[in-house]
Amino acid sequence: MASDPDPDQLRQLEQRIAKAKGITPKRPGDQPAYSQAQHAWRMVIELVSGLLIGFAIGYGLDRLFGTMPVLMVIFTLLGFAAGVRVMIRTAQELQSAAQAEQSATNEGNET
Repeated sequence: MASDPDPDQLRQLEQRIAKAKGITPKRPGDQPAYSQAQHAWRMVIELVSGLLIGFAIGYGLDRLFGTMPVLMVIFTLLGFAAGVRVMIRTAQELQSAAQAEQSATNEGNET
């Protein structure tokens, strides 16, 4: 009867197969690369959440004070402005990360 395979031998076999194929095996701590669509969805969610939070605060204050459309409109516009501001900050963060990655790649190619 066959016994259970040795995990160390299986790991070594996987490494040899990956080396023969020219593939670098994934390590558990590796971060996945994000696609542009994921970044776009992040920015859309930031904008919509700013709008909804502004709307909710304005609606709540309007119900509390009895000034129905005034504060709701003001806080919705403030929420939109906050959402746009967060989107711009996210875009700058992504751009600086892309530039840092590109400069690191260029420095690695020069040596």
